[in-house]
Amino acid sequence: MKSTNYTFPAFSTRAFPIWQRNFLVWKKLAGASVLGNIADPLITLLAFGYGLGSLLTHVDGIPYIQYLASGSICMSIMMAVSFEALYSAFSRMHVQKTWEALLNAPLALDDVVLAEMLWAATKALISGLAILLVIFALGIGLHPHTLLVLPLLFLIGMMYASLGLIVNALAKGYDFFTYYFTLVLTPMVFLSGVYYPVAQLPGWLQGIASVLPLGAAVNLVRPLLLGHWPSAPLLDIGILLAYCIVAFYAAIVLTRKRLLN
Repeated sequence: MKSTNYTFPAFSTRAFPIWQRNFLVWKKLAGASVLGNIADPLITLLAFGYGLGSLLTHVDGIPYIQYLASGSICMSIMMAVSFEALYSAFSRMHVQKTWEALLNAPLALDDVVLAEMLWAATKALISGLAILLVIFALGIGLHPHTLLVLPLLFLIGMMYASLGLIVNALAKGYDFFTYYFTLVLTPMVFLSGVYYPVAQLPGWLQGIASVLPLGAAVNLVRPLLLGHWPSAPLLDIGILLAYCIVAFYAAIVLTRKRLLN
């Protein structure tokens, strides 16, 4: 079956039943999934927030536990979405042959990829809500500004899902994902102001950090959780949208090339 790789993506409402299928499968293990997404940020907050926080009480005039909490939620969303868009999506595409079965129905591949992206973003929102409950229990983010974090978490999820689906389209096996986590995601955590201010980095690293998507996410989420408005919201939202649109188009093209040619 042939396809033109570079035609503009064509979507339909048929993506929703695919999203619904993924949701129904996830519901069977929802408890374990949510608990797993909470455990990592909770351990980080307790170990670093109270451990290191007892030595480093304030960062940029903010109690360190609050500084860390507002950054760790973005990091946790990034990791949760990436696992879904990589390991879970690859299993459905390559191992379980779920995508192949779906394409025997009157569905377009573009709809399948769109559904995977939206489902991963939905899981980001679910995970984000669970993490926010943990943060609320610590007395952080208890103000109206925090409501604006929810749509941001969905956008962040869409963006990282799109990046993950690019890697998914290129991967030959699960081991391939190690390169992405080690060479892309992990360095991004340490360059994006999750644990310490970007201003502490050398100038050339600050320049790199200024265009990283995780840095833009932290710049938006941290002030809102602390009850303030972001300093440059349009710029940071623009960075996230640019990554999301470009990465999603690339994921469509590469997935078509892999499965339809």
